[in-house]
Amino acid sequence: MSPNPPSSDPSKLSLTPSRGPVDRGPDFSNVQGHVDTVPGNAARSPEFANVQDHADSVPGGAGGGGEQTYTVRAGDTLSHIAQHHYGKASRWHAIFDANRDQLDDPDLIRPGQVLKLPALDS
Repeated sequence: MSPNPPSSDPSKLSLTPSRGPVDRGPDFSNVQGHVDTVPGNAARSPEFANVQDHADSVPGGAGGGGEQTYTVRAGDTLSHIAQHHYGKASRWHAIFDANRDQLDDPDLIRPGQVLKLPALDS
């Protein structure tokens, strides 16, 4: 029997090396893991029910149709705004070009900015 039997009390565990004849390294035999999963969520896409957008009509513009604007919110990108308003994320260039007066870099938009959303020819 060894002179210092291992303790099962976690409060008495120590990181100091044992004084036995053989140093076997740390003992991880009591380590346990746990993962919580929600059944049936594996194939579901993210929930976007609380996502809101905001567009204002600005009087004027060609043909009296008015120009729309969009107030940038946290997490927005020009691609996301284009996807929502034009149905194609690739139309972000139109938003960027219409807002060159306030945008130097299409990747640097800030929450609270009001962007012009130009009417696109189909």
